[in-house]
Amino acid sequence: MEAIKSFLPVLAAIVAYLIGSLSFAVIVSRVMGLNDPRTFGSKNPGATNVLRSGNKAAAITTLLLDGAKGWLPIMLVRWFGQPYGLEDGTVAMVGLAAFLGHLYPVFFNFVGGKGVATALGVLLGLNGWLGLATMLIWLATAALFRYSSLASIMAALLAPAVYALGGGDLWVVSKSIAFGVVVMTLLLLYRHAENINRLIKGSESKLGKKPATASAPAPAHGHAADHAHAHSHHHKPKHVHGPKP
Repeated sequence: MEAIKSFLPVLAAIVAYLIGSLSFAVIVSRVMGLNDPRTFGSKNPGATNVLRSGNKAAAITTLLLDGAKGWLPIMLVRWFGQPYGLEDGTVAMVGLAAFLGHLYPVFFNFVGGKGVATALGVLLGLNGWLGLATMLIWLATAALFRYSSLASIMAALLAPAVYALGGGDLWVVSKSIAFGVVVMTLLLLYRHAENINRLIKGSESKLGKKPATASAPAPAHGHAADHAHAHSHHHKPKHVHGPKP
């Protein structure tokens, strides 16, 4: 019995990883008849890229489900795990496992998204106030600077500080949970490395704007080309002869 009980945290983490591996950007797009988000835009299977398909309902559904798969495994442990000795250490491990499932989903060739929505779901599961504070940081940064990536980076960077500063008043700080939040922050920064590089270069696209692309004039083909060719022959300058001797 003790051997089974000691294996439960590992089992909970495996289940959480499998739940996290459900790439809802791909699943929702397939169900709604949209293109695979891994084939257009940023090629990132996340809600932001699904929005580029023009289907807001699909993007919102993806966002909510990606958040839910980070929140649900933690809540299952909180609701049912205590009688089996599943405490904060298991909660932290389960949250991190669900997040890793989103980044590297076993069902989708380990090609996942950047994890912002799932990380927020994890934080909401850890503590509602922690999740709300992180969400407000994201919204404030996005509203002020109009960069979704910058908002995600700032929220990720400040989440560990918010958790540490809120301890004692809003929640009891746990070392294992603090460790899990810090690891999520580092992984989020790693997944946003390209965005950070574009932000530094000033080439990152803002919210609501598509990056400008230079389009070269297309060469004439078919009838238009033939017409242009005939037109050039028709107006070919005639040879001017000088006076005969």
